[in-house]
Amino acid sequence: MCPLTRLARVSAIKVSVIGADGRMGSEVCRAVEAAADTELVGRFDHGDDLGDLAGADVVVEFSVPDASAANVAHCVERGVHVVVGTTGWSEDKLATLRDQVGARPGVGVLIAPNFAIGAILMMSFAQQAARFYESVEVVELHHPDKVDAPSGTAARTASLIGAARREAGLGDVPDATTHDPDGARGARVDGIPVHALRLRGLVAHQEVLFGGTGELLTIRHDSFDRVSFMPGVLEGVRKVADHPGVTVGLEHYLGLA
Repeated sequence: MCPLTRLARVSAIKVSVIGADGRMGSEVCRAVEAAADTELVGRFDHGDDLGDLAGADVVVEFSVPDASAANVAHCVERGVHVVVGTTGWSEDKLATLRDQVGARPGVGVLIAPNFAIGAILMMSFAQQAARFYESVEVVELHHPDKVDAPSGTAARTASLIGAARREAGLGDVPDATTHDPDGARGARVDGIPVHALRLRGLVAHQEVLFGGTGELLTIRHDSFDRVSFMPGVLEGVRKVADHPGVTVGLEHYLGLA
């Protein structure tokens, strides 16, 4: 653990970052240091003792799926708000987290599959379009160092689309495939086909394809640099204290839910 010492800015939000040495974590540290209303007070990474989290008001957690739940629980137990960018939060893990947060009234936790404003708009637009089209598939494209598939954004998008289709009374996505021994048709998330590509040179990209008779609607978002996530991260840091409990998706802070 490496607490940071410098003069605090008036009314700045004190922020610690877990996963500070990673690609996203290091970018978050730079963004927090550059913002006028936030102060970076602690940087933590694998093997560090989280302790009192360097006295942070808010922790930004960008670690790995296997460590994230324990890291967030540590923050909640100490009454510290958390903004979580690590993916891999299953319904079981979220249920456990809600119980933990329920024991600490006033603590806010934001679980955000994506912090890019454009990606959040993409998910919102896809949810709106879902009830109008018989066919839909999701393709996500990331760098080959990403450890999980499908991405949290793709899983969240598929869940939103699936819920919108059910509400509209739509049945299963049409697909006559009966023989696919190698899994060429991809995964199914909430009934929606999802395909994951891993290519060197990519950062984070996703497209949602809607098909109807005689037409195709494609909604796509591309993040070419991790700096694209930082406005959303900072928005989460600024607003998490105003949203006690567990919130899944930054769209709830942006009036898009």
